[in-house]
Amino acid sequence: MVIKSFKFPTPQVTYLVKKKLWAQVLFALFLGLILGVFLGPEIGIVDKDTSGIITTWLSIPAHLFLKIIQMIIVPLIFASIIRGLLSAGTVEQLRTMGISVAAFFVVTTIIALCIGVFVASTIEPGSFVDSESMLESLEIDTTVPLVENVEFNFLDIPEHIIGIIPSNPLTSFMSGEMLSIIIFALFIAVAMISLPKKKSEPIVEILESVQELTMKVVSWAMRLAPFAAFGLMADIVSKVGLDALVGLGTYMGTVVIGLFIMMLVYIIIIKIFTNKPLISTLKMMKDPLLLAFSTSSSAAVMPVSLKTAEEKMKIKPAVSQFVIPLGATINMNGTALYQIVAVFFLAQLFNIELAPTTIILIAVTALMASVGAPSAPGAGIVILSSILLASGVPVIGIVLLLGVDRILDMTRTMVNVGGDLTACLFFDKRIKTEEPIEKK
Repeated sequence: MVIKSFKFPTPQVTYLVKKKLWAQVLFALFLGLILGVFLGPEIGIVDKDTSGIITTWLSIPAHLFLKIIQMIIVPLIFASIIRGLLSAGTVEQLRTMGISVAAFFVVTTIIALCIGVFVASTIEPGSFVDSESMLESLEIDTTVPLVENVEFNFLDIPEHIIGIIPSNPLTSFMSGEMLSIIIFALFIAVAMISLPKKKSEPIVEILESVQELTMKVVSWAMRLAPFAAFGLMADIVSKVGLDALVGLGTYMGTVVIGLFIMMLVYIIIIKIFTNKPLISTLKMMKDPLLLAFSTSSSAAVMPVSLKTAEEKMKIKPAVSQFVIPLGATINMNGTALYQIVAVFFLAQLFNIELAPTTIILIAVTALMASVGAPSAPGAGIVILSSILLASGVPVIGIVLLLGVDRILDMTRTMVNVGGDLTACLFFDKRIKTEEPIEKK
């Protein structure tokens, strides 16, 4: 009896990798994980300096991918939001659409916060880790400040509200202040709706051209996505190491369980409130969700989310082009859930008992801090520092989370993107729009 050698990848896997972006990214992540383990401190086939040089070169496609996306994301968001808002037809319909979508995002974020409180209180991940031994094992210098002490103060709310209206839109465009850009786009859209159609049509055509041009650039950038996923995963695993991952395994597991429950909430919303077939709809989400996992950036995934919503899910462009860019800026359910679990974890770690009023304060702070948070890798850590300051938990505890933050950043970004697509499905039949925005 002759046994044929097993060839990997199999023909089926090879076909998927050639034809499907999600399979390419998933396969690249798997290869990056294996390489990262071999380059990490546990196996140590090369020394630390050599490993750093290798992963620096491997992560070049990832940095190029993110740079290209960052280069075109501002004009894409600006054009998409205005075109989406113009679909309302009248100022009254625009007001209704804006309030409805914002309310949906707030409600789902509150649900995410409640899930975070529940899983963190039930599992108590902080009770499984000794803070002193963990700091020593990770060789962290607690005397070096990690982040700026940007304290969240309710007295500063009026100043923040005034600050989101850009005094100079060009400055907001150059610095990438997404919330200010959205506000500016809102003013432009309302003004255009108020104008006669003959006067606004040339601007609409320009915006359509801008959107198509940026999407073309995105299609070029997407060719780098699998290489970016491979390099990032290898870089993360080689630097973090398996020991650190195992040491914080309970904390990571708690966050992942909470995020999984939040994804179940999205599935329930899709099942009950939409007329889309559940299984096929979830399959359609593969590309943007896996890309979100590999890049850790909602903004980077936004063009793919738009394409998936319009071409695969058949969402009205008027809905997708308003909901997804807005969601990439203010809908951070996964980030809010992660922040709540992180605060509870550190409070349990340092034996700090959180009173009910403190928990409410933390939840409100997390909700407000998530709105307009930068949709870029690592932004959650900076936001978390302000929440820790508001809750009285030592900010130095963040150093314990740094090693695994990027991996959790990948998972929570998936939930953020999943929330945007769920919102599109929810509002597709509920928002009445005009049809001119559709592609000719």
